[in-house]
Amino acid sequence: MMVASFGAATLASYLVVSGILLVIGIVGFLIRRNLIVMFLCTELMFQGAAIAFVAAGRYYLDYSGQVMVIFILTVAAAEAALALALVVFMHRQRDTLDPDVYGELSE
Repeated sequence: MMVASFGAATLASYLVVSGILLVIGIVGFLIRRNLIVMFLCTELMFQGAAIAFVAAGRYYLDYSGQVMVIFILTVAAAEAALALALVVFMHRQRDTLDPDVYGELSE
């Protein structure tokens, strides 16, 4: 199988960018104490994974990476809709978006 040329960028370059986005998303999710920012960090993690799938698909001349990105975007859109509804509901209940305040909901 012939490997596709990216020009000056290699597959490793794209995977490094993808990994950086994933790490920023994970760190942001674990450190930030605001529900909206936490949901944005999950979107950042999804985009990091999408870059990795597209780069690998292009590198191996296969469309399965792009197909997987369609599923990632579908899950991200559904997650964003549910997150927005949840954030609006929780903000109306307690007037704050600090996730520590909502810890008692699990009981």
